[in-house]
Amino acid sequence: MRMHELIEQYVAFRKSLGERCHTNGNILRAFGRMLGKTTRVTAVRAEQVSAFLTGRGPITSAWHIKHNALLGFYRYAITRGYVTSAPLPVVIPKRPPAFVPYIYSLDELQRLLHATDSYQHNRSCMEPVTVRTLLLLMYATGLRIREVVALNRGDVDLDDSLLTIRQTKFYKTRLVPFQPRLASVLTQYVARYGDQLAPTDAAPFFTKRSGDRVNQNTLEHCFRRLCEHAGIQRSDGARYQPRLHDVRHTFAVHRLTSWYRQGANVQQLLAQLSVYLGHVHLAATQVYLSMTPELLREASVRFDRYVSDEGCHDG
Repeated sequence: MRMHELIEQYVAFRKSLGERCHTNGNILRAFGRMLGKTTRVTAVRAEQVSAFLTGRGPITSAWHIKHNALLGFYRYAITRGYVTSAPLPVVIPKRPPAFVPYIYSLDELQRLLHATDSYQHNRSCMEPVTVRTLLLLMYATGLRIREVVALNRGDVDLDDSLLTIRQTKFYKTRLVPFQPRLASVLTQYVARYGDQLAPTDAAPFFTKRSGDRVNQNTLEHCFRRLCEHAGIQRSDGARYQPRLHDVRHTFAVHRLTSWYRQGANVQQLLAQLSVYLGHVHLAATQVYLSMTPELLREASVRFDRYVSDEGCHDG
């Protein structure tokens, strides 16, 4: 069997199990394109696999993501008798250090919001107030970028201050309540652009000047220029400059820091934050507990207070 045919068979199999198989499917199809349509499954060589995994730059986390996709594919191929062994590397390189998101300070967030009115040198496809409202919504709710741009008119309930987030990263729909201050911002946005926004529930909530839905690439490009205009950049040598997605991480860290300062039961509230963010596993939310020195300091103060109170009871 030809490689590209078995790849499509495997992707269809994974989807039949209820998986989206989007990322792995794209990786495997890219591998198939590199090999060519005439390459048979049994003809794939180890050096071809190695070249695909390594790419042209240094080894990053992408190496392991691609390796995992190929590993699942070859397990499928072996158990069904298409090949007898997998031409995968025997030696697995060490994973690079995990990428550390950028956590914006309150001052930086203010600078970004102020910059929305002046960062555009030419007329952009997005109104400044649209960019500003999008940023405020992301910081106030911690939504993913694609969840924000996918919002429809019917998903935003301004009367009850409730968002309906449909078919998210893990194929689930969740309800996201928001505070009155954000409701006021969204209401002003609708009042200003109510005539331009289509009245149907299925119409996009955030639109470009053309009336079309704001897409993720356009929004991220605008945000990159916004950061440059506001003078916000990383100084830790990280591969990526501050990203729009980091606003979601900032929301989580600021929320946890606030709970520590209020003396709240953070471990108990962590599960609620996990649901609010749309995480499937609590561990995905727990990583925020050690993300910034400020948050660690607040946790340390809480621990010292706990130890001090316990010591008072010992006598």
